[in-house]
Amino acid sequence: MGKLQLADVENEYKKFPDLKREDVQKIREWMEKQPHLPKISDLEIILFLHSNYHRIEPTKKTIDENYTCRTHVPEFFANRDITGTEMKTALDIVVIVPLTIPTKDQYTVLYGKLLKSDATDFSFESCLKFLLMIADVIQRESGAVHGYTFVLDMEGVTMGHVARLTISTIRKFLHFLQEAMPVRLKGIHLTNVVPFIDKILMLIKPFMKKELLEILHLHSKPETLYPFVQKECLINELGGNAGSLMEIQKTFNQHMVDNRDFLIQLEKVKADEGKRPGKPKDSGAIFGMEGNFKKLDID
Repeated sequence: MGKLQLADVENEYKKFPDLKREDVQKIREWMEKQPHLPKISDLEIILFLHSNYHRIEPTKKTIDENYTCRTHVPEFFANRDITGTEMKTALDIVVIVPLTIPTKDQYTVLYGKLLKSDATDFSFESCLKFLLMIADVIQRESGAVHGYTFVLDMEGVTMGHVARLTISTIRKFLHFLQEAMPVRLKGIHLTNVVPFIDKILMLIKPFMKKELLEILHLHSKPETLYPFVQKECLINELGGNAGSLMEIQKTFNQHMVDNRDFLIQLEKVKADEGKRPGKPKDSGAIFGMEGNFKKLDID
């Protein structure tokens, strides 16, 4: 797969006739008047516009939220060296890969699964950081797509993993997903769900909007997943014929390593609160008071 091959901007206009050059220009002109925001490419503006169904004002809000989060959530957006100790450990623990065949609705499928049932080295923050790094790469390669569907295989998840979740990390990730990420999210599917799924849902539901809850689906076995993500789209291990997970993982993880420099450079692309017009934002303004929640006590 090699180095990042950016999607062709002219092709984006052909793919989506509702995408207008004048709207991209409007966003460009608005950004030039926001001294705290970074300079970004037309392709990146297109991703934000497309995710907001080409509505100008919501696009502006998403852009500001995105780069503000990149400043205030170092857990996800700093220290992104894919060859560093943190990420090498994460890659040994979790596999997250885009699958090559889209669904019948032309949605891109992201698949995730734990590789180890031992929770000793599991870091929820590192796994989410890896997911967001993947999104940064594949979006720039694919350009705008009709939508994304995430399939999380819960095989191997234990209460030990649940005990390592934190309220603050859940809140920050779901805020970024719902308010700042330039994607059309069409489905979240948990398959091979664990008996204690109710405990996990109890932790995440307070931070999920109605729209996100509506696209969350639970599957006790892969077969009930097929109406949403067709069999031919899925890995062999889930009864599909899109290839072996280990082979896909090896190829894709190498692709991420090949783009190490790009991911490190992207750490600098964020909001500069010292230049924000009016009052600078801090974490409290974005996520609300975090109280004393650091770790969850699971009975």
